[in-house]
Amino acid sequence: MQHRPTPEDDIDAVDEQLLALLQANGRASYAELARQVGLSAPAVHERVGKLESAGVITGYTAVVDPAAVGLGVTALVGIIDSDENDDVGMLEAMSGLPQVQDCWRTAGTEGYVLKVRVTDIPALEDTINALNRIRGVSRTRTTVVLSTKWEGRHGRAE
Repeated sequence: MQHRPTPEDDIDAVDEQLLALLQANGRASYAELARQVGLSAPAVHERVGKLESAGVITGYTAVVDPAAVGLGVTALVGIIDSDENDDVGMLEAMSGLPQVQDCWRTAGTEGYVLKVRVTDIPALEDTINALNRIRGVSRTRTTVVLSTKWEGRHGRAE
């Protein structure tokens, strides 16, 4: 089982700065990070390795413009559970749909909220129909995204 950081773990101001820098540019070299935080590259390498081992840094990814790869429609789909809710089965079925990019367990009427990306409205309709056929899904509530002002940048415009 992977260690999850707790408040008493030693994440200091330098680690916080490294995390912010890596979130802004996950491809930054250890030398570049070292210059920005005032440490040596080996010291930064060690700190980043500890953050990865502790599960603070869980991965690195490329951010792709959805429209550039033909995914022009984004929607948020709320899943309302039925009485026959099988979380494991539902999660497995939802994760098997490549259109579902993100999944959040939520409080309130909707048990889950999904971020769905598809080519067009007919593809969104197909995805909603597929979601409604999953055992444990009572119904869905869909919000189509008209435009994205920011995403994944904590509100910082680039």
